[in-house]
Amino acid sequence: MDKMPKWADVILIPLISVLLALIVSGLVVLYIGESPFEAMRVMVNGAMGSAYGWGYTLYYATNFIFTGLAVAVAFHARMFNIGGEGQAALGGLGVALVCLSVNWPHWSLALLAACLGAALFGAAWAAIPAYLQAKRGSHIVITTIMFNYIAASLLVYLLVNVFRVPGNMAPETARFGEAAHLPTAADIVPWLGFRASTPLNISFLLALLACFLVWFLIWRTRLGYEIRAFGHSETAAVYAGINPVRIIMVSMLISGGLAGLMSINSVMGEAERLVIGQVGGAGFVGIAVALMGRSHPVGVLLAAILFGVLYQGGAELEFEMPAISREMVVVIQALVILFTGALDNMVRMPMEKLFLSLRRRDSRETPAE
Repeated sequence: MDKMPKWADVILIPLISVLLALIVSGLVVLYIGESPFEAMRVMVNGAMGSAYGWGYTLYYATNFIFTGLAVAVAFHARMFNIGGEGQAALGGLGVALVCLSVNWPHWSLALLAACLGAALFGAAWAAIPAYLQAKRGSHIVITTIMFNYIAASLLVYLLVNVFRVPGNMAPETARFGEAAHLPTAADIVPWLGFRASTPLNISFLLALLACFLVWFLIWRTRLGYEIRAFGHSETAAVYAGINPVRIIMVSMLISGGLAGLMSINSVMGEAERLVIGQVGGAGFVGIAVALMGRSHPVGVLLAAILFGVLYQGGAELEFEMPAISREMVVVIQALVILFTGALDNMVRMPMEKLFLSLRRRDSRETPAE
């Protein structure tokens, strides 16, 4: 056996990558004259030291779980969906249309309909690049990137010219009805210390359910097997009777639908109206989350929480240590992405050699029977 153990691939290598990123980030903090240990204390305490910190950390993590799962599903079919940002933005449009068009009697009914609207709009936005890839051979990376810009421009036009409330200069829709208000952490588990201002809401449970459903789809269904087979070898998959056009379309529709569901958290759960910039870069962070989580739902969940810590801890760091600017916090986040994504092989290759040498030594020391 010349492969690493699964635990080393899923846990050990990401941990080493994050540790290297934190060491380099610490050197950057030291260079500008601040203590890296104090900066780390502020980040960890700000993200996980109180119910307030956990509320924001898990709120950000909810966004990243959805976008990370979206990228992961496309990865399994060997496609690089960079369009999570645009698909989530259009998903927000679907949420707003559903919430504003009906006077919902209860939030649970509104949530079900909003999930359907978000997933349909996100999937529809992903369907066009998928069709171009499947039928015309257009590269999915190029088309999904361009569709991010188109989605942003389309949303600005709609919010300024179509959905803006008369007399209000802000480019945003009207506020959703009271019955469409999703229960927050303060409503569900107030004894844990969550305050009403905490944005964490029931969407987090929806994200956990999405993790389970993606795991079930990819590893327990025939469609998931076909997606993975297509991702491993398109030639072999076609030889086995798998239709490549169907797999590309279905994978991208599921991916776009998951990205669209992100807007349940930010549009319906937090802002309670559609505003410009509601995705906030979560579509791009989802790429790093999927890479770091090895495209497995459990890995995506853990990586999303880590990036939630970085986002919330970074905001606290910027507030507590003014010498560390917002741009410096972005540099720290970028280093984590760099080490866990682009420089993955820098850690992986030495670890593979180490485990291979240990295995050979054990086999030599084991006496033959």
